[in-house]
Amino acid sequence: MDSCLQTIGDYGLRALGYGERLLPRSDFTLCQQFTLIGSGMLWNIYFGVFALLAGFLLAVAVAMGKASSNRLVRKPSEWFIFLFRGSPLFIQFFFAYFFFLSLKGVSPIFDAFSSAWLGALIVLFLNTAAYSGEIFFGALKSIPKGDMEAADAYGLSGYAKFRRITFPTMMRLAWPAYTNEAIFLFHATALVFFSGFPARQQRGDALYYANYFADKTFNPFVPYPILAGYFILLTLVVILSMGAINRRLNRHLGKAPKLKIRPTLIR
Repeated sequence: MDSCLQTIGDYGLRALGYGERLLPRSDFTLCQQFTLIGSGMLWNIYFGVFALLAGFLLAVAVAMGKASSNRLVRKPSEWFIFLFRGSPLFIQFFFAYFFFLSLKGVSPIFDAFSSAWLGALIVLFLNTAAYSGEIFFGALKSIPKGDMEAADAYGLSGYAKFRRITFPTMMRLAWPAYTNEAIFLFHATALVFFSGFPARQQRGDALYYANYFADKTFNPFVPYPILAGYFILLTLVVILSMGAINRRLNRHLGKAPKLKIRPTLIR
């Protein structure tokens, strides 16, 4: 027990650069694998949370832009969604990394963009904004006409109509599908260090450490189930959090409809 506590103290925050500098080389224990893979999960949580928050704001703007009657606003939104939904996320990471490397050669101000903490976050942010934007656009087009007519009858227009009628109704309709997108986003964070962006000083995410142990022990049936267990727990947290928001959005209906989670396996 004391040995495991010492391992947690040594490697618990290693993915962030704190603790032991060198990874274990032999005699791997379950505690070491649980600790280091769990340490790497901090990066997955970081990428998922910040990409989801920033992507939500852009997704709403993109959805409103796609629904706009102004061609100059509608077309960029349509092409943005098409570009990021039409190409695999793995390829987006790959090309983004080399694009940021090119910018780095132009000026040192772009140095941070070739690091995963910023460059990969931008890719995830844009990707989830495109998918979420399409979800919100579908919900926007599904708002009952009666709701809009009632808003007009009450004299609501412009921003007041959007804030009190359009936006809340759009969120209620889109939230179950948006929950699925949030789950996929957290799963997609496993591609960050596996694709283009390198792990500096072996400070990678959960998949990086799981892959390390699988290579060293020639036994993938221990680290990868541990990794899957961490992601299952993370998925449960996302479902509970999004479910609480869903109940809040539908509080006026009495009992909110249950979320139907249909995770996307392949994008």
